[in-house]
Amino acid sequence: MSEVILKGIKKIYDNKVTAVHDVNLTIKDKEFIVLVGPSGCGKSTTLRMVAGLEDISEGELYIDGALMNDIVPKDRDIAMVFQNYALYPHMTVRDNMAFALKLKRTPKADIDAKVNEVANILGITQYLDRKPKALSGGQRQRVAIGRAMVRNPKVFLMDEPLSNLDAKLRNEMRAEIIKLRQRINTTFMYVTHDQTEAMTLADRIVIMKDGYVNQIGTPQELFDRPVNLFVAGFIGMPVMNFFKGSKLLLEGGKYFAEIRGEKFELSDFQQKALKAKGAKPTGIVAGVRPQHITVGAGKLSAKIEVSEMMGTEYNIHALSGDDAVVMVIPTVGLKADVSMGTTVNFDIDPDLIQLFDEESGNNLIWYDEESAKANAPECAKF
Repeated sequence: MSEVILKGIKKIYDNKVTAVHDVNLTIKDKEFIVLVGPSGCGKSTTLRMVAGLEDISEGELYIDGALMNDIVPKDRDIAMVFQNYALYPHMTVRDNMAFALKLKRTPKADIDAKVNEVANILGITQYLDRKPKALSGGQRQRVAIGRAMVRNPKVFLMDEPLSNLDAKLRNEMRAEIIKLRQRINTTFMYVTHDQTEAMTLADRIVIMKDGYVNQIGTPQELFDRPVNLFVAGFIGMPVMNFFKGSKLLLEGGKYFAEIRGEKFELSDFQQKALKAKGAKPTGIVAGVRPQHITVGAGKLSAKIEVSEMMGTEYNIHALSGDDAVVMVIPTVGLKADVSMGTTVNFDIDPDLIQLFDEESGNNLIWYDEESAKANAPECAKF
């Protein structure tokens, strides 16, 4: 088994700055976990503590059941792929990939067999006798991954491995990593600031901000059930719309969301959840995904400022009063005029409205005090 457990992990630097606060995370054997968040959120520092490249200030790290706090990196049976490839420029691809095995005094025949096997998997056999400077960015990243693969590590760590590649190569390498994961079937920890990478690669995503974990869940859970404003605004493309100054109303025993003066009766599920929590009428920020808006009729109106034709859909940027609104509208069957400068009516599916407390930023339905006890209250807000 290659289970990784972080118990109350903290990183406090000499200047008393706390970069990572009380991270509690269990990564199951063969699970692909992605740590995601904006720059400076603590995700790379967390990964480097697992790798042994940063000391753990407080807490305990276990890999395969063994306490790792004081174990040097080379003895943790992990392999790490860096953003900048970190290849030896004077060595050939073959020698770069074989280097760690040579240090372990692995027999030459075994080294050659392993390097050839991994090179074949990654499609870099033809580059084995070249040096890194003769390779493209995508090829260098394959070599860096191959160098880690030959070691058969218990845990594979990747720190923004695709961030130096152009958009086309990033898409290709994402697909390669998915294939690689299926072939080597080990435990992955992957760090990125790109939510598309996180959504497409992860079994579960860890969303961090300011050194705190805000939410852990599957990509679908984070998309459908964000616990606070930050998570809701970070996951999803285009980003969720937020209607500030909205209200949660309770009339005749039923809950309504009032958005821009119009009332939307909430779904049976929302009614039950709010009643179970004893929710009171309050000021809210109403969150609506761009894909959950329909154009052509409805209670609300907006003036289109930008209309982007994307082939199968329009991405419409509009202004409804003081609120910027983004709508993703399928082109098939569209009868409304969505050209720039047009005022359109639009509607919102009330079943899919997210309700965020105006003060705390927490989701009135999905936020759970117990599971979020390690979070900083201010993390909920932008």
